[in-house]
Amino acid sequence: MAPVSYTPLTQEEAYQHYKAVAEVTSLPLCIYNNPSTTHFSFSRELLERLADIPNIAAVKMPPPAENAVAQELNELRDGLVGKLAIGYSGDWIAAEALLAGCDGWFSVLGGFLPKLAKAMVEAARKGDADAVSYYQQALQPMWELFREFGSLRVAYAAINLIGLCSAHPPRPVLPLTLHNQQRVGIALKACNEIQYE
Repeated sequence: MAPVSYTPLTQEEAYQHYKAVAEVTSLPLCIYNNPSTTHFSFSRELLERLADIPNIAAVKMPPPAENAVAQELNELRDGLVGKLAIGYSGDWIAAEALLAGCDGWFSVLGGFLPKLAKAMVEAARKGDADAVSYYQQALQPMWELFREFGSLRVAYAAINLIGLCSAHPPRPVLPLTLHNQQRVGIALKACNEIQYE
């Protein structure tokens, strides 16, 4: 659940919004903390308050600065936010987050290359940093495209190239140009050459 509103929310308004939804459902809720999309930043205090609401069960965190995932994860777990399952988005930090022991990877890649995503998660769960590093290195061309164009545009190009379906992103988002679709194809080729452990 994301704190989306036409008018930017205050921390208290976001708290009341989540509280109101949690009170009318028995379903577990996951906080979607995505400031780049929602233009709302959850303070640590707000996350701690929300962690006390019984059926708020998880938080999807945005990627922090490179090499800062383990520190952030430890700080969150040491406080009240540690009551929640803590996962990360931003596929390009997946290796770092998984090796740091996050509870989940909210993966775009997993939607179109599930075998590869699963292999990376399983290697991390086993503590096989070499295998995770291998997958991460092979995925660098894909991660560069994700950062350059956003994962949504790249995912649509990938599912079309793989043949999973023939679809375009929802308007107003436009498909990648033919040149950039070819770049996605090159990144997919690198993924297909990966040898699984």
